[in-house]
This record gives sequence, structure tokens and C-alpha cells, in this order.
Amino acid sequence: MAGATRRRILIAGLGGLGAAGVAGAAGAALVEAGTLPGKVRLDRALGRCGDRPPVPAETADVRTVPFRSDARRIDTAFTLVTPKGHAVKGLPVVLMLPGLGGDSRALLGIYADRYLAQAVAHGMPPFALVGVDGGSVYWHKRATGDDPQRMVTGEVLPRLRRLGLRTDRIGLTGWSMGGYGALLLAGTLGPRRVAAVAASSPALFGSYAKAHAANPGSYDGPADFAAHDVLARLASLAGVPTWIDCGTGDPFAPMVEKARSGLAERPAGGMFGGCHDAAYWMRRSPARVAFLGRHLP
Repeated sequence: MAGATRRRILIAGLGGLGAAGVAGAAGAALVEAGTLPGKVRLDRALGRCGDRPPVPAETADVRTVPFRSDARRIDTAFTLVTPKGHAVKGLPVVLMLPGLGGDSRALLGIYADRYLAQAVAHGMPPFALVGVDGGSVYWHKRATGDDPQRMVTGEVLPRLRRLGLRTDRIGLTGWSMGGYGALLLAGTLGPRRVAAVAASSPALFGSYAKAHAANPGSYDGPADFAAHDVLARLASLAGVPTWIDCGTGDPFAPMVEKARSGLAERPAGGMFGGCHDAAYWMRRSPARVAFLGRHLP
């Protein structure tokens, strides 16, 4: 079906007839512009998002380790992924921060374990991938006292170190809210602690008002947004090898392009066809894994 014809049918279906049709068409236009929720669903219906790639056949060793987080005041866990046949001791670490509401095992939903195993099977030096529980607090300390950054640095990394993993310089990656969190934490820790950061479709907002409209729980207020605005803190990433990618059909694409152009050194990654969904994150996974593998100590 031609794109224009498909679009007309979709809008007609949304709108109905008469005044309702006008309202429906206007609503579809707002969704199209990313103003209303549902843009990914609309883009998928129009065939813009692309398909999921085949899942790699290679598998990794996966174990989930529960612990009590004083920093977040919750019982949580981290999920440790290591390539089969490789001892845990001595492996460098990449922390993977999930999107909104994702827990430590969310990385398995986009087959990050399989992409790591595939890359190592094809000759990339091995590393450990560690998923952590991000909840919905946008990866910074909140007024409630919930502090996911302190959980990562003060609770997860020491536990990994006790398991024999190398945590002196780490990699960071994540998608959506976790992509934002990876950039935020990389800027906080700096190049002495972060070997590389790779953010996919990071949830970046141009203002507190836009962040609040999209998700009222993302920040405690304008001051909290200003203190943790990655776009205003891009200079903090100087010296950290950086990858940023995003789908051109993603509502965050304009702010991601702004972040990419605002860095002193042009980041790896780029803008590619796709939406804010698992199919897009899976398609970009091999290149992101390879980027991280090249930069780990």
C-alpha cells in the first residue's frame, strides 16, 4: 500500500465523518508531530519503524544478584551477563541502564546478552554487561532521597569488584531514560572513571515544561531539571569517548541531534531510520557493542 493511501485510510479511521473527521485528522497531526502520545504506534502503522532483526544464536551466562539498596531504599538486584567460557575475574564492566520502569533484567528484553555473546564469538575482547534497576526516577537523586547514581557507584560497583571484575574504569550504556542516565553519569564520573559511554535514543528534553508534559515524575521541579540537564552539561563529557544514536522517527530526535552537534568532539553513532522501540535498539546493538568493546581497558 502506498504511504499516502495508507495515511489517508489511517486518518479516516481515526476521525470518522464530518466534524469528528476534522478533529480526528487534527489529532493525528498532533501525534505525527510528537505532541500527543502514540507517535510510535502511528509510525509503526505507517511502516516507518522497521522490523526487528533476527536474534543472535549465541548465548551468554546470565545471573541476577539481589541486594538491599540503602541508596534507593528498596530491595533490588543487578543482572550480570558474561560471555560463555570466560571467567568473571578480570573482565571489564559495562553498566547498562534501562528505560523508564525497566529493572535489571530489562536488557534481556532487547537481547543485549545475545549481542554481547555474538560479538565475543566473532573476536571482540570479552567484557561483562551489568543491568541495573532504574525504576522511574531519571537516574539522579530525587527529593524523596531515592539516589540511583549512588546505588551504582556505592553499591553495585563494589559488589562487582568483590566478584573479581575490573571496575576502575567502566563503560556505560542505556536506552531512552537509561540513555539519558548513561550520559548524565558519564559526565559526573568523567574520563578517569569512564572508558566510554553509548546512549541510544536518550530521553532528552529542551525544557522542564516539556519534560513535565511528557512525564510529570521525571524531575522534582525546574531547579532539579536545570541541575541535571544533559544538554547544558555536554562539556562534562570532554575526554569520554561517546556514542549517541537515535531513530529519525523518534520524538526525541531533535534534542538528540542537538546533543550530538553540541559536543566538542563529534560523537560516534548517528541518526538512523527507526522509532523509539525495541526493534530500533536491537538493530543498532552490534555497532554499539563494538564501540564499547574498542574502548574498554
